[in-house]
Amino acid sequence: MNVLKKCNLCPRNCLVNRYKSIGYCKAKAKIKVSLVSLHMWEEPFISGTNGSGTIFFTNCNLGCIYCQNKKIRDGYGKTITIKRFSEILLEQQSRNAHNINLVTPTHYVPLIRKGIVKAKEKGLSIPIVYNTSSYENVNTIKMMNGLVDIYLADLKYYDDFYGKKYSKVNDYFKYASLAIEEMYKQVGNPIIKNNLLKKGLVVRVLLLPGLVEDAKNIIKYLYNKYKDNIYISIMNQYTPVDKYIYEELNHKVLDTEYEQLVDYACDLGIKNAFIQEGDACLESFIPDFNLENI
Repeated sequence: MNVLKKCNLCPRNCLVNRYKSIGYCKAKAKIKVSLVSLHMWEEPFISGTNGSGTIFFTNCNLGCIYCQNKKIRDGYGKTITIKRFSEILLEQQSRNAHNINLVTPTHYVPLIRKGIVKAKEKGLSIPIVYNTSSYENVNTIKMMNGLVDIYLADLKYYDDFYGKKYSKVNDYFKYASLAIEEMYKQVGNPIIKNNLLKKGLVVRVLLLPGLVEDAKNIIKYLYNKYKDNIYISIMNQYTPVDKYIYEELNHKVLDTEYEQLVDYACDLGIKNAFIQEGDACLESFIPDFNLENI
């Protein structure tokens, strides 16, 4: 059955026919993209020296209140065919991108899968990165088995109180942790060649203002479950780009909060981790979504 006729790609399980209507993410039954670029600001072994071949998809099934990419979350982009999508993949490879980086792909997975298969038939050979909020059903991740080399996954909340407050989901950790388990089953332990990640799982933990304890719980869970068989990326780049109803979100993360979290990870004994230094929370790091290269 065509899943887009009764969409259950994510745990919101809207079950709408996306050929005729829209669900929570507002995506229809065609791929919509907002930017194709060489991105230098991913983890070092993903961006490398040439950049990661990012493809930013329009719309989002999670819809965090604090999203720094709200312009594309809310629908800005250009609709393209599967054929054009497959061409874009090959064009990114021809620009010497180290990989193809699918940013927020969940709601387009069946279409993306077809495009990747077409591109591989025509010579696509660089690794595929699946860059996700992780709020998706396990069957959606299973659709990408054999096609994705690197999963770049968020684990946003441990306590569902915060998932409900900031992303309007009651069950984020349950579904995200199950999705991440499936990701690890597919790609296994990291493989690094010439300082570039070729295969593996990276889980990002974005520290939000005041949520040090929740972030500690996430890191503890990840290390207890996966040890150093994955990479944990501890991020301080939270950037308020609007005036929010929750006052705590109107401030950047304090240096002392981030240092406390990094110290906690070190005390646990984590070795495979990335930390951010300097002004990673500057708005200049937010991409200019201008439909380039689409």
